Amino acid sequence: MRVGVLTGGGDCPGLNAVIRAVTKSLLRHGQCKGVQVLGIEDGFEGLMGGQPRTRVLRWDQVSGILHMGGTILGTSNSANPLRDAATLAQVQRNVRTLGLDVVVVIGGDGTMSLAHGLRQIGLACVGVPKTIDNDIALCERSFGFDTAVATVTDALRRVESTGNSHHRVMIVETMGRHAGWLALEAGLAGAADVILLPEIDYDLQAVAARCQQREKRQRYSIICIGEGAKPRGGSLTVREHVAHSPDPVRLGGVGHVLREQLQPHLQSEVRTTVLGHVQRGGDPTPFDRVLATRFGHHAAQLVIEGRLGRMVTLQDGRIGSVPIADVANTQRTVSLQHELIITARNIGVCLGD
Repeated sequence: MRVGVLTGGGDCPGLNAVIRAVTKSLLRHGQCKGVQVLGIEDGFEGLMGGQPRTRVLRWDQVSGILHMGGTILGTSNSANPLRDAATLAQVQRNVRTLGLDVVVVIGGDGTMSLAHGLRQIGLACVGVPKTIDNDIALCERSFGFDTAVATVTDALRRVESTGNSHHRVMIVETMGRHAGWLALEAGLAGAADVILLPEIDYDLQAVAARCQQREKRQRYSIICIGEGAKPRGGSLTVREHVAHSPDPVRLGGVGHVLREQLQPHLQSEVRTTVLGHVQRGGDPTPFDRVLATRFGHHAAQLVIEGRLGRMVTLQDGRIGSVPIADVANTQRTVSLQHELIITARNIGVCLGD
């Protein structure tokens, strides 16, 4: 059996831990059965060119990478193997040339949608959920999220000390296009006074009123805002458009928009910090290393058992799997009745409404 492994979409901590677990689990099973693991470079892009870009993954090549951030295989968040018939035909030729029986696809909702679409050329896939946004459907926690929460929480604590010193309103913008899990959990962990999410359009007057109240007491405020948040009646803050990408709209800058909106209403100076790709980088937390290892091992078991077309999940604390078709083209957003939303409200956090 020949098994491909690729990492698609944006990078995040824990990818190498999955690659390691998938490879070692398959090689141990295949010591007497001829299993070969091929790493596909730069995500789906490695299958789209006239010459496929791959490397054989052996035991020693995936040793010592558990703790490393990023991905040893490289990735791409703009490669779209489904963009036209010619590209799809080239992918099909490359898959046949490589003799791939199945590809373990590690990525977010966009990557899972592409993996589901490749069934039309007969490519069998097993999915592993990866995203710092934690927005993959039917999966309560994806690896990379815990590390990102820790990074944002640390940033909030740091801007709090300088905000307190200068009596400022400090805005920290996180990633999270359509789901506010990162801003919500990090905002709670970092003691943010205001948390603004894509799921709740914010009322500028409500946010200003909370900051005005704090001007009279603590004399500083901390606001954590997800990049997909928007004011009531307003629109998303788009940074750029990328042609031919599965995700052509790139968000960013809503923190600066909020600063401009808030400043006329406050005596305090308002400052914005956009964390950007800092949230994706660095070594994974111990939790993410273990979760990524569990995911990678289970993905290998799905391959061994011939249970293809499925994605590994974590539900009710247990590792399992669901059809990739049930995950493709959908997202897991924050319910307004979620326990964390209720908790935030009950401890006095302003959610912008």
